[in-house]
Amino acid sequence: MISSISERITQIRASLPPSVRLIAVTKQMPTEVIRAAYAAGIRDFGENRIQEAATKQGELQDLPGITWHFIGHLQTNKAKKALEQFDWIHSVDNLKLAQRLDQLAPQLGVNPQVCLQVKILPDPNKSGWTVPELLADLPALNQCKSLQIQGLMTIPPFGLNDAEIFYVFNSTQKLAKEITEQDWSHIKMEQLSMGMSGDYQLAVQAGATMVRLGTILFGKRT
Repeated sequence: MISSISERITQIRASLPPSVRLIAVTKQMPTEVIRAAYAAGIRDFGENRIQEAATKQGELQDLPGITWHFIGHLQTNKAKKALEQFDWIHSVDNLKLAQRLDQLAPQLGVNPQVCLQVKILPDPNKSGWTVPELLADLPALNQCKSLQIQGLMTIPPFGLNDAEIFYVFNSTQKLAKEITEQDWSHIKMEQLSMGMSGDYQLAVQAGATMVRLGTILFGKRT
């Protein structure tokens, strides 16, 4: 299994444009799998549970240069732990959470890189701003000066066809452009975190700069 991880990572990295950052999603994967991915050149790892990530991070302190990305739903009461453990938070999904992170970051001496999670289509199973909500909250988000707001993150609703999935990704890219044109002082739109194992090629076509891949690298989770 470990050698096949290395082969898969090599193949997928070769298929991605140099501008796209591959984040290996290692939720429910043991640390030896992370070590194998690290040996194959991966330095960006994504986790969606604070506690699970903390255990792994403790066991992997001998590996230099890892960037940890939080990609799961983040409750406000876990904001401090997320800031202590992660370099990136992709899933900032409401203004209250953004403001809490902004309040805590100076106390912890960190300037976290974050993406704002947006829902292009209605989806009861996902968190995130709707487009009108996000546009309305931009003035308040621009005041979150301890956060490095770098772009948008999206996850299409389950069960869409390829054309519908591409529409979600392409609309996210257009929204980022629209926000950029408003020229906020503390909101950048340089990163688009979109695309997972089943749809990352569509995301790359639409302009993704970060793809979050798990199953395609490591096989099915147990």
